[in-house]
Amino acid sequence: MRIRAAMATALASAGILLAGWQSGAHVAETTTSTTTSLSSSMSAGSSAANGSTAESTTAATYDGASVQTRFGTVQVQVTIQNGKITEVTPLQLTDAERKSAQISSRAAPVLRSEVLRAQSANVQTVSGATVTSEAYLTSLQAALDAANF
Repeated sequence: MRIRAAMATALASAGILLAGWQSGAHVAETTTSTTTSLSSSMSAGSSAANGSTAESTTAATYDGASVQTRFGTVQVQVTIQNGKITEVTPLQLTDAERKSAQISSRAAPVLRSEVLRAQSANVQTVSGATVTSEAYLTSLQAALDAANF
């Protein structure tokens, strides 16, 4: 049974890697343009300035390393925009057993909110999900390192 589980994990990891390779990019950048309307008056005695400026914001996503645990593989993706972590998305969470999947699905949102609040991978592990938390944060740190964040 362990051999079958190991083979399934290896095939799943290979599939993820192949899909990423075929997509052609590990870092995707999107640029959006927002227009800010400026309506302000200058100091006393000067005229009011009305106008608009275009401000460009770039969001980049970075995939973290796949971290193997005894309960399965964990991998996350981080989105960084304007020098801030704006999203952390789990690409793969532990799922070796039904219990592992339940723990991961409970821990991932908690870790996400803590990372967004702290703006780093330096957060505490979730109680009862230590292995998953440590793998999540390890993968996240690899993504942040790739982003030079």
